[in-house]
Amino acid sequence: MSGPAPEQLAAALEPVLGAPVEVCDLRRLTGGASRETWAFRAGDDELILRRDPPKRPSAPGAMRLEADAMRACGRAGLRAPEVLLDDDGTRLGTAGLVMRRVPGETIARRILRDEEFAEARRTLVGDLGRFLAGLHALDPAEVPGLEDRDMLRPLKASYDRIPDSSRTIEKAYDWLVENEPPRSATVVVHGDLRLGNVIVGPGELEAVIDWELVHLGDPLEDLAWLCVKAWRFGARPEVAGLGTIEELVSAYELAGGRPVDREALRWWLVNRTLFWGIGCMGQASFHLSGAVRSIDLAAVGRRASEQEWDLLELLAPDAVQAALAAPMPEARPDEAAPYGRPTARELLEAVRELLTDEVVPLGGPVTYQARVAASVLGIVERELARPPVERPGDSWYDLALVVRDKLAVNSPRHLERTETVAPEDRP
Repeated sequence: MSGPAPEQLAAALEPVLGAPVEVCDLRRLTGGASRETWAFRAGDDELILRRDPPKRPSAPGAMRLEADAMRACGRAGLRAPEVLLDDDGTRLGTAGLVMRRVPGETIARRILRDEEFAEARRTLVGDLGRFLAGLHALDPAEVPGLEDRDMLRPLKASYDRIPDSSRTIEKAYDWLVENEPPRSATVVVHGDLRLGNVIVGPGELEAVIDWELVHLGDPLEDLAWLCVKAWRFGARPEVAGLGTIEELVSAYELAGGRPVDREALRWWLVNRTLFWGIGCMGQASFHLSGAVRSIDLAAVGRRASEQEWDLLELLAPDAVQAALAAPMPEARPDEAAPYGRPTARELLEAVRELLTDEVVPLGGPVTYQARVAASVLGIVERELARPPVERPGDSWYDLALVVRDKLAVNSPRHLERTETVAPEDRP
């Protein structure tokens, strides 16, 4: 993939920086499914370019909305990168924006585990609550052109386009329609505020990034997205793996955020969990259609079962506990096939061990793909070991058994993270 031209970048930045500059140390950063991120130096400035991939443009004006949202945050004293330049492609060749680099960490697992961020882990839930209170207090006129989005009905349309189905997804959607609360307010919503989209320093939140989903909507959407279980990355605490919902809500309200209705927040938590479940299925469909062949997208498709289980935990916790207590189908023995030894499962095991033990420790650009490939091979091994089970019922308990069986193949560790929460303690 060709990168941005240094000379083009330098020419675009010269009017902004007030002097000719030389662009150097240009390098592509990892992450970002729909946008490219590049780091570079321009004179003494460390800068970041976020741009559309060539030949894959975003909607017209999308970069300007991102830039205007960050500029509005800056004027309000909220932590967002300083935007130097946004462009529709006229100067940069493809739509993009240039920001000053904010030092810190974005990788969630490092933030959650490394000793360097121990202090930040104690303060980050409060920082995020206060940031959202400030964001939701912005005058929407500060970011002209924002779309006011319905975050329920389009979910069904997205699901209907996917060549796969999930009765759990369908039943959860029906629950959302039947229990939709009135909108609490109409505010500027980030749309994707979670670990991975924040920059964290050793002691605090440094900046909120990745504003491509910014829109007008209910403030509870942002609060709920922070609490979706997928964004805890294996940690237990309810909010981003860092703290409790009460801590988040308290910080939000004390900083001027509107009072949070807990039942409405629960509705939004179901909504956003469903959204990500459909998103996982949709990413797999891109791979299966041939539009984007990617082992990463293929693997994400199997993670939809994690969101199904999370929906069941939210909507039918008693059924979840009953399913966990029910006998698990016995694994079938790995008998030698007519094709001889090693069997298919033994060959998969050998390749998985090679990737895990030999390739991943080498590091470099293929490390992430090697981890994903090893995970995929593990899924196939477990699937070959389990006979399919017909479960035709439609109760929450029947669905919990179906999803439990899926997780035993797709993500056994997710089963281990099942939570038992008393009804009075649920968000």
